[in-house]
Amino acid sequence: MKGNEAVAEAAIRAGADAYFGYPITPQSEILEYLMAEKPEERTGMVVLQAESEVAAINMVYGAAGTGKRVLTTSSSPGISLMQEGLSYIAGAELPCLIVNVVRGGPGLGTIQPAQSDYFQAVKGGGHGDYKLIVLAPASVQEMADFVKLGFDLAFKYRNPVMILSDGVIGQMMEKVELFEQQPRLTFFDPAWAITGKTADRERNIITSLELDPARQEKHNNKIQTKYRHVEEHEVRYEAIACEDAEYIMVAYGSSARICQKTVKLARAKGIKAGLFRPITLYPFPGKELSAFADTAKLLLTAELSAGQMVEDVKLSVGDKTRVEFYGRCGGMIYSPDEILGVVESLMN
Repeated sequence: MKGNEAVAEAAIRAGADAYFGYPITPQSEILEYLMAEKPEERTGMVVLQAESEVAAINMVYGAAGTGKRVLTTSSSPGISLMQEGLSYIAGAELPCLIVNVVRGGPGLGTIQPAQSDYFQAVKGGGHGDYKLIVLAPASVQEMADFVKLGFDLAFKYRNPVMILSDGVIGQMMEKVELFEQQPRLTFFDPAWAITGKTADRERNIITSLELDPARQEKHNNKIQTKYRHVEEHEVRYEAIACEDAEYIMVAYGSSARICQKTVKLARAKGIKAGLFRPITLYPFPGKELSAFADTAKLLLTAELSAGQMVEDVKLSVGDKTRVEFYGRCGGMIYSPDEILGVVESLMN
């Protein structure tokens, strides 16, 4: 399956109640697959093409308020249009899943893949002090697996979760082992949801608006405490050949796949190279990376951008070791040999 198709099928199998989205390259296959598959006949899942990305994210906001499993997908310019709604959803502490299949920017840019939405995803692309939990798949298999994981994390923390992919992973085809169909929880009634039934309890009010500054500060402190808990318990990463590595590449998503091959090429030449792959971009595995920096001579952050994750790498390791960056922009993709050449030049 394509990565995009794997996301769509996984959403059905994860028991999603609704999908609201709008087509944009390079993620349009998600909506197309869902429309063709007709999940309403399989599970009762609603699939609706909204009139815009702004409409889609607000449909997600409304449906999430009823305690349902809902998701949307888009690509970079479309995700930008969703930022106000995402801030509202985070402020209202509602669970939902957002998939960004990143394309090159800024502006309309190009339909080719990039990783230049890192800041937008992990630093809070909208207004206010909020965070998304961000998962970075590096394979079609993970595109599928992270849908289920994303819903689990979203409901565990009552927080939006983003799968930050790109045009490489979204468009490439690989074999996928799909999980079994999960039931839609048609009678799921979390205590915080609006259900229309108020006879046996006080009505729930879901909003991100609070005009009393003292109450708003209390709410902000509450969600910041939640983020600290996420940072303590939900860090995910993969370390490949890092135990004795002197030169460690730090990369996520499609860049990590490229750098994994670079590690093999380097090791064949006697260069002790390794790869550190953040799987959660937020929370970022800074402590885990810092531990490897104790013995590494060099960390090379490789990104399909002008350099964004490199800031978190530097913040994580401080002055423990040398940190360098290499990137390509505008839809250009480096090769494993190209990265190896960069490592060798920095070694010299």
